[in-house]
Amino acid sequence: MNSTVWFVDSYEEALAKNIVIVSLGLVINFINGMLVVTFFSNPMFSRDSRYILYIHLVINDMLMICLSVTIYVLTYASQLVNASLCYTLVFLGTTTFMITPLNLAGMAVERFIAICKPLHHVQICTPQRTHIFICLIWFVGAMPSLADIIILLIVQPISLFRSTVLCYTFSLFPTKHHKDRITASQVLCMSLVWIILIYTYCRVMFTAGKATSKGSANKARSTILLHGVQLLLCMLSYITPVMDMFVSPFFPVHRTKITFFNYLITNIMPRLLSPLIYGVRDQRFLKQMKEYFACKIIIVKIVPSKL
Repeated sequence: MNSTVWFVDSYEEALAKNIVIVSLGLVINFINGMLVVTFFSNPMFSRDSRYILYIHLVINDMLMICLSVTIYVLTYASQLVNASLCYTLVFLGTTTFMITPLNLAGMAVERFIAICKPLHHVQICTPQRTHIFICLIWFVGAMPSLADIIILLIVQPISLFRSTVLCYTFSLFPTKHHKDRITASQVLCMSLVWIILIYTYCRVMFTAGKATSKGSANKARSTILLHGVQLLLCMLSYITPVMDMFVSPFFPVHRTKITFFNYLITNIMPRLLSPLIYGVRDQRFLKQMKEYFACKIIIVKIVPSKL
């Protein structure tokens, strides 16, 4: 009952968008699944905190892709979804979304200790402490959504969970106030991660600059640059609401196309590029992957027997 006009995709356009998103999701999870199989194929990786954090990032991104694609398809397949199912998907999706930058911060700190305090790295970055850190970031990542659910249980009747709702990113609290609060928690998380990374990278760069070995210094700088690229790729997800807010009003007819493009570039593609670049760059990981997935040609030489 206001002046807002909603533009809905045609059947062909909606079908094409869903095919693209689902196909990319399957391809990304297949590639990331190869990385997971490679990790568990060699016990050496499970004893190194660097690889433990890396494979946790890959698994978390796989979960996020599954949840994100599921919610995306639901918005087209059914206008109304059971509230309990929707809230569960949104809770898990938001949690995995928050974990990604926290995991990258942990990877940066691990590299900081390895480069700046190499004598203490083995004692500090143990597999047990790495697993504790992973549990901690899951707890921190789940806190905003968990707080929303507690508030929802207080202010809304239990019958709400048996009703049907429109399932999208902010389904838990569709009002503008709660949207702003959720966005603020994400911005706070991003700011804390950036502070950790900037301090860590500056310290590592300073240590690498004083290194007597130019090879180790260059390797350290490359590692720093790679973590920065990974973080920037994953942080693209945070600018999606800003892009929608500033770009969509100028092209209201193409609002759904802009939203689709933003979702594809800022949420889907980074989940492929970020883990893949890191996994391919690491020589030990790449060598192990080739042993399991590279095609091998067996040449059989027949030697005639001497009579």
